[in-house]
Amino acid sequence: MSVQVKRPTARECEQCGRRERWDEDAGAWQIVTEDGEKLAGNPHCIHEWDINGTFNPLNGH
Repeated sequence: MSVQVKRPTARECEQCGRRERWDEDAGAWQIVTEDGEKLAGNPHCIHEWDINGTFNPLNGH
C-alpha cells in the first residue's frame, strides 16, 4: 500500500478574503482574478488561510 500526498490547489484568507490558486507552471501561488478584478484582499493583512481540517492531504492506494 502506497500513500500519496496531495497539495491544496486553492486557498482563501479568512480575514480579508484574498483568494489564491496554485500555478503548477510558475511553481507559486497566484492571486485569483474574477470578472477582471484581482481578489487580492488587504495588502497589510497577515493572511489567515482557510484551514479547517476538511482537506485531507493523504490518498491511500
